[in-house]
Amino acid sequence: MKRLVIFASGSGSNAENLINFFQKRGNVSVIQVLTNNPRAKVLDRCKKLKISALSFNKIAFSETEDVLNILKTIEPDLIILAGFLWKFPEFILNHFPNRVINIHPSLLPKYGGKGMYGKHVHEAVVNKKESETGITIHYVNAQYDEGAIIFQAKCAVLASDSAEDVAKKIHKLEMEHFPIVVDRLLTS
Repeated sequence: MKRLVIFASGSGSNAENLINFFQKRGNVSVIQVLTNNPRAKVLDRCKKLKISALSFNKIAFSETEDVLNILKTIEPDLIILAGFLWKFPEFILNHFPNRVINIHPSLLPKYGGKGMYGKHVHEAVVNKKESETGITIHYVNAQYDEGAIIFQAKCAVLASDSAEDVAKKIHKLEMEHFPIVVDRLLTS
């Protein structure tokens, strides 16, 4: 049985999608969800889904080995960042080489980096009058959104699209592709 840990900061729709996908498959288990936001909706989703979820602060994450020790205990096959907004500490990445992945709501390298998440990305795409956008699933390294790209999926951006319209298209791509790409990584 493969073991997953998911990090999320917000609503947790990607986390819930992954949990549901793998509960139906039976060959992968989401062992733990971790969040840096004690009010994140992902905690409510995990409670409903009967998945262990914990919140932590900046000190536990990047100044001590508290979060690292949780991960060492679990020894996940893959650590998934699903809407997680903090930069991952290098000392955690070093312990789990090529086992930390992220999903980003643009076609990297466009619209990546510190502060580029969610609506900020969608607004930038609309403001630059891009004709397409998409999602990127990539390995996490010491720099924001600069790890090796694993997968990208595209969608059209119409001249009439608002940032909210783009967000809906991106959400659909995330729901469709993220679990499949994670499954492929675990079985390859």
